[in-house]
Amino acid sequence: MQKNSSFGLARVVPAIVLLLLAAVPFAANYLEQPFYLAFFGRIIIYAIAATALNLALGYGGLVSLGHALFMGLGSYSVAIAAFHEVDSGLAHLAITVAICALVGLITGAISLRTSGIAFIMITLAFGQMGYFVFVSLKQYGGDDGITIIATSKLLGLDLGNTTTVYVAAFAVLLALLWWMARLRLSPFGMVLRGARENARRINAIGLPSKRYQLLAYVMSSVLCGVSGLLLANLNAFASPSTMSWMVSGDLIVMVVLGGIGSVFGPLLGVVVFLGLEEVLKGFTEHWMAVFGPMIVLVALMGKAGITGVLEKFDGWRTSSAARAAQPVVQTRESTV
Repeated sequence: MQKNSSFGLARVVPAIVLLLLAAVPFAANYLEQPFYLAFFGRIIIYAIAATALNLALGYGGLVSLGHALFMGLGSYSVAIAAFHEVDSGLAHLAITVAICALVGLITGAISLRTSGIAFIMITLAFGQMGYFVFVSLKQYGGDDGITIIATSKLLGLDLGNTTTVYVAAFAVLLALLWWMARLRLSPFGMVLRGARENARRINAIGLPSKRYQLLAYVMSSVLCGVSGLLLANLNAFASPSTMSWMVSGDLIVMVVLGGIGSVFGPLLGVVVFLGLEEVLKGFTEHWMAVFGPMIVLVALMGKAGITGVLEKFDGWRTSSAARAAQPVVQTRESTV
């Protein structure tokens, strides 16, 4: 039974998705279709952001409606540095990590003084504050955004090249998924998940749940900033619209759709969300009227999202195999 469950759809499907994403650069080059590289590169980058949000939302139970703020900060860390003729990828990364960690620490410490709806609203407020701050920066394009002339140069590689940034983003995604799988079963991850279920019990055994949640929030913020850095290089453009509450809402939907608290759920949620969006756009200009109900239907298939549906199918298949094998065992015993 253990052998069957270890190779169930809940693990096989994400593995197939990752293999297909790894093959995209070769397929795009063979078909001479650079659009595929850019589109699936966007999927990978949003998968990084959704996985980062899952650390706060899925593991820590922190429903943040302002995480797009950190994607925007990552994008503008590249854009503003490039505007001042700084093209070092290490400098861009250092600025991204420092700014997102600082902002995440301040906003997280304030937000965690509240809970529930109040937490959601205050993170939304911080996100919108960041949006309007960058809209007001006319020197850096204001509402129109800013074109990135000098993209990040890292280890002799130019992340302005679509293939290069695709490979870099894919490597970051693989490392992040591996880390999230390890973190989920680590003492830190267990404390986070325990605080999500019952913070009072975690506090009662001497573990400050708020500090653990704040650390998770800051790490999530930094990882979202890294996704923004990659997005800025992919598009060679940064815009305040990246910080919009609608982007934060999309990230939450992606996580919920794939499966809150699961390792591969955000990846599957992003693939389905952006994939359906792109397909429907090709059929009708009123794609939102179709897209919304489809997302609701998929979400209603299981409380744990797509991952939950796959795990239920694996459980059903395992139990069916066990029931089918049971009469055979009984027959053999009676024969003996």
